[in-house]
Amino acid sequence: MDPALRRAYNAAYTDETYRQYMSRLEGLLGCQIPFRVAETPFFIPASLRDYLARSAREIIDQISEEPRLAKMKRAIPPAFDVPRMDPLPNCVQVDFAIVRGPTGELEGRVVELQAFPSLYALMVLQSDVMAETLRGIPGMPEKWSIYFGGLDRESFIARFRKALLAGEDPESVALLDLDPPAQKTYPDFVATKMLTGVDAVCPTTLIKDGRKLLREVNGKKVQVRRIYNRIVFDELEVKGVTLPFRYTDDLDVTWLSHPNWYWTWSKFTLPFIDHPAVPKATYLSDLKAPPDDLSKYVLKPLFSFAGSGVNVDPTAADLAAVPDEQRDRWILQEKITYEPGISMPDGTGVKAEVRMMFLRAPDEPKPQLVLNLVRLSRGKMLGVDQNKNLTWVGGTVGMWPV
Repeated sequence: MDPALRRAYNAAYTDETYRQYMSRLEGLLGCQIPFRVAETPFFIPASLRDYLARSAREIIDQISEEPRLAKMKRAIPPAFDVPRMDPLPNCVQVDFAIVRGPTGELEGRVVELQAFPSLYALMVLQSDVMAETLRGIPGMPEKWSIYFGGLDRESFIARFRKALLAGEDPESVALLDLDPPAQKTYPDFVATKMLTGVDAVCPTTLIKDGRKLLREVNGKKVQVRRIYNRIVFDELEVKGVTLPFRYTDDLDVTWLSHPNWYWTWSKFTLPFIDHPAVPKATYLSDLKAPPDDLSKYVLKPLFSFAGSGVNVDPTAADLAAVPDEQRDRWILQEKITYEPGISMPDGTGVKAEVRMMFLRAPDEPKPQLVLNLVRLSRGKMLGVDQNKNLTWVGGTVGMWPV
């Protein structure tokens, strides 16, 4: 959306540009990327970048207030109420749809937020390779950033390591997910290993010994003292996987982020936020009657992942079909009109969603904004299913020259 940078990029772009970019990125990782990577970065104008950063920080400050936290913690299911929850999460994501504001300027509207890890490590490597690609384009600056809070590549990695390891040896930290190589996020697991030395581990391979969790490393048993929790609970339930421990066990581990935050800071949080960048959201259980014009609203389940179950064109019958006992697990949110402001070389407009990504080390008072990722779309939603067989869609990074 930075016009000069967009014109320079589009003028030089060819299919070979994309092929070389993907070849470098997958060669660096040593694996294929199973989700679609977009052909272009998002050139974020300074005014929009600062708007998103300010809004994200204000929202995090608001939902960190203790009276709100106490109300939001009621979202934690008893079957997944993990002992020793920390005061605030270590990983937080705030997703903004890019829109045209009432003054005509570009702004963001919050689609959702979550206190769950995202692709921190992969974004470092992806932005490295994209910066290398940009350096080969006439008229492009030499140096680029995706980082906030005065961070650069080296200081971000140091901050990421501090939050992830929390003083532990990397061997004693496990990135936990079901069958890691089969996950679409596996490239990020590889990048995490490259930047921090932490292995991706399937929880079914762990050994429970009293309050300890152990894993085998080169034929020896090593205590897992810290868990980088990447397990999505709905996948755990759908697949019916039996783990060697229960989340309710009082284990001798620390977490990044503690699993209770998966529920506490989520779409469940949206009705508690009062901010211009957050569209009004209402629990179905609090909805006395459907709005007159449902075309202005989206129906969302609170605890789904990657857009699963979202209804962008709900009807009164759809609202009525949600059972009474589940209505407090759904929200009706004001619809957001994305601005198709990224121009493809053929002039087609592409929409963007920017994820503002926070980290908090255990000794820090609150999460700090560190970097971003971007998803591009030409469909109604940002998910893969809404963008099948389309180009210039998928995951990328928001970049600016430095």
